[in-house]
Amino acid sequence: MSRSTEVSVLTRFCRVLSLLLKKLLNFVTMRKLLTRLINRVLLSKLFTPAMGGEAEIHTEGRRRLVVGLGNPGMEGTRHSVGMAVLAALAAHLGVADRWRGDKHVSGEVIVVSPVVLLRPRLLMNLNGVSVAKAAGKFGIRPEDIVLVHDELDKPLGKVVIKHGGSARGHNGVRSCVDCLQTDVMSRLRVGIGRPAGKTPVERYVLGRFSSEEKKVLDSVLAQSVDLLLSQLALQDSQPPSSPAGGGRAAAPRGKETKNSSSSSPAAAAQRT
Repeated sequence: MSRSTEVSVLTRFCRVLSLLLKKLLNFVTMRKLLTRLINRVLLSKLFTPAMGGEAEIHTEGRRRLVVGLGNPGMEGTRHSVGMAVLAALAAHLGVADRWRGDKHVSGEVIVVSPVVLLRPRLLMNLNGVSVAKAAGKFGIRPEDIVLVHDELDKPLGKVVIKHGGSARGHNGVRSCVDCLQTDVMSRLRVGIGRPAGKTPVERYVLGRFSSEEKKVLDSVLAQSVDLLLSQLALQDSQPPSSPAGGGRAAAPRGKETKNSSSSSPAAAAQRT
């Protein structure tokens, strides 16, 4: 093969590769835009059931909302570990049998005044619709919401609280940011680690925990509950911020609160 032929083949290859990359970028962009559009449509009055007397908006006191992000019907998967944490929290509070479906928030809720627990009944990419509806119904500010979700960039056994900031690629968090139109919500990020070898990320996160991982999972759920209780207690000790004030001074945006495997809930909330 002559040099000119090699150059021609390489040029064609680069053109094809460039075209494929552009198409991929357009697909990803269109997917994000479509998801955002669906979020907004589901939040519209057309898809929001009218609230009768049994579903009045609650505004008394300062409530907190703890949300377990995930996919309905896939509670045992890595991507839905947030729901497993919420189930563990409900059990710890002695209210595991009080989950009730609520069509007005597109999810299941437990009210343990002043805390509301929420498990969305929409797909992960649309979880924000459920969160926004629940925040509206119960009169909860975005800064008083804690999102519990899986985290690829942290190993299994690592649990941290993050105060506000970007979604960092998590579709469930992105949906919440889009629907609430703010990113001040705290997040409990539960590490699940990244897949080994050539296993696709999507297949990995939608898969169930291995037998070895399940040996660690009980400890992870216990640590997560301790950290959530500490976070809720920390919020109770702080005065409510003004509606336009965004995040709290005691919790700098983007800061993480790391867990401690052998510490008490109070110690687990110490910043590093």
